[in-house]
Amino acid sequence: MLPSKVVRHKAGRFVPVLLAGLILAACSGQGPQQTSNVNIQGPATGQSDYYLQQAQQSSDDSKTDWQLLAIRALLKEGKYPQAQTQLSQLPQQLSDTQQQELLLLRAQMQIALQDFSGAQQQLTQVKPAALSQDQQVRFYALQIAAAQNRPSLALLRAYIAQEPLLQGTDHQSNIDATWQALTQLTQDQLNSLVINADENTLQGWLDLLNTWHANSQDPQMLKAAIADWQTRYPQNPGAKTLPTQLSQVKNFTAASTSTIALLLPLNGQAQVFASAIQKGFNDAKNGVLNAPAAQPAAPAADTAAAQTPATASGTAASPAASTTTPAQPAQPTQTAQPASATPPATAQASSSAQVKVYDTSNQPIARVMQQAQQDGATLVVGPLLKSNVEAVANSQTTLNVLALNEPEQIQNHPNICYFALSPEDEARDAAHHIHEQGKSQPLLLIPRSNYGDRIGKAFAQEWQKLGGGTVLQQRFGGVAELKQGINSGAGITLSGTPLTVQPDAAQSVAAAGLNIPAPQTSTPAADASSGSPDAVYIVASQDELQLIKPMIAMRTSSRNNIALYASSRSAQAGAGPDFRLEMDGLQFSDIPLLSGANPGLMQQAARSFNNDYSLVRLYAMGIDAWTLANQFNQMRQVPGFAIDGNTGKLSADTDCVINRKLAWNQYRQGQIVPVQ
Repeated sequence: MLPSKVVRHKAGRFVPVLLAGLILAACSGQGPQQTSNVNIQGPATGQSDYYLQQAQQSSDDSKTDWQLLAIRALLKEGKYPQAQTQLSQLPQQLSDTQQQELLLLRAQMQIALQDFSGAQQQLTQVKPAALSQDQQVRFYALQIAAAQNRPSLALLRAYIAQEPLLQGTDHQSNIDATWQALTQLTQDQLNSLVINADENTLQGWLDLLNTWHANSQDPQMLKAAIADWQTRYPQNPGAKTLPTQLSQVKNFTAASTSTIALLLPLNGQAQVFASAIQKGFNDAKNGVLNAPAAQPAAPAADTAAAQTPATASGTAASPAASTTTPAQPAQPTQTAQPASATPPATAQASSSAQVKVYDTSNQPIARVMQQAQQDGATLVVGPLLKSNVEAVANSQTTLNVLALNEPEQIQNHPNICYFALSPEDEARDAAHHIHEQGKSQPLLLIPRSNYGDRIGKAFAQEWQKLGGGTVLQQRFGGVAELKQGINSGAGITLSGTPLTVQPDAAQSVAAAGLNIPAPQTSTPAADASSGSPDAVYIVASQDELQLIKPMIAMRTSSRNNIALYASSRSAQAGAGPDFRLEMDGLQFSDIPLLSGANPGLMQQAARSFNNDYSLVRLYAMGIDAWTLANQFNQMRQVPGFAIDGNTGKLSADTDCVINRKLAWNQYRQGQIVPVQ
């Protein structure tokens, strides 16, 4: 038997070895279970395969963390079915940190599948204070993406909250997007904004917007006003890093309008339309637009006599096929002027600019453009025919061009803008107006023709861009067919069939710090037209509308409260009190000149064109073309450009396509009043 002293000595020597062995065993046993490298609150830079492999080799909370990282990577890679599978396999019991990450992932999945309302519901449960900086960037980016670029106070707050978390190009993108959201707010939204006393950054942005609105028509004043704003709000993110749109103002140079080439078809079927545009252009140039409303206005000077046609070009074409399609005449005398109406921009004095008119009826447009350039033209207004506009857009011309029509496919050229009075333009404006009035299930009552096809396609595409579902359509023939229906007591049931338009290809969603790939097969948006229509947009002549409205009443109960809207096609001169009473409640759109914005000019134009208001609309287009021509570089170099024109509230988009917001009026108790 060994002495106890010896035993204690040997045992003492074994203790370090035993401890070392236990430590090594513990370390080797923790291989796949380590949590020190699993950080679900930080960036996920690995591939989904790696995270899935780690999840398979782990257990407990570590496994769940690896699963969450795998889901995040799968979403980033656009592998949505696999991500959905992993989401369904997560355990019910999650830690607070895991729960917050799961809410972000679910919201991201729903945005990818175009379920934006579902994403917003998930995001309302997130606690931003419990998130890491990386998660906060994603949280605000998801809020922005779920808003679908629809400007609102909530969207502005998300951009402002995200801004301090970003750097580099992401930071500039945030500043630019904040400014874009601001400029897209409607006047009603701005009037109803209520902000907190401590929202100094938001207050600064709103003051910059006011500065912009007050000075946007004068680039030199705008430069000085922006500099003053930066002095007053030195800590505002926009003062430190100007939005790209405003920084471009510093480099603004006015376009030369000393010699303008006006390209119009002065012969053939389109001559009558071209003459109306030419007269409006020349009257604006000579400053003869402000006839007083209370006194008879003398006829305007003859445009053709004031200008000298030069060489010609182009081939005559059917106006219906190749020119801006004019709407039918409108009622000139019964429209009430809105109390808050802003008179459209008009020339106050004659201009010293030289205008040369070129006939595009007989020679190729390329030859006319070449002649205009040789004659020293610094700006081209026209051509009018769509085929000629497409030829100019493809010609690589170096001249500045304000085209008076739009090609089928818009091409963004730094020296070309597009201004048209198209029926598609009016249909898109109608979609916005009906959507703004809270309607969700519109039905289009349109002609059974190519014209109706164009209207239907434009309305439906714009409606879906606004977040609406499928649009219903119902076709009708001419007056004879409608009379047969009313004589037989058939009426119009407003049932309709879905109007199928080719949807835009699914696009990935990109917000600062976050990219959400589009699914390979996009999920259709929820169909909002499953019930009865709550709005009907009627595109008809006055004679057709006079039959259509009572036919709707024959089959539709007044308790259904379906709102009726019409295009300017049905608004004609000479509609008497009986017609206005019969149309009671119906809303219709038209250009501001025919909606009471300038009564004196309206009467003057009506006389000049014998109350043919299809030509008056083109006359107004000529006036606005002069205004736009003289602000050409503002349109191209100062994004956000907008003016009150005679053909609508005019604004330029990024392709320099001039969009028009029309005036909306309503028949009420035998009168025509503005829609409030």
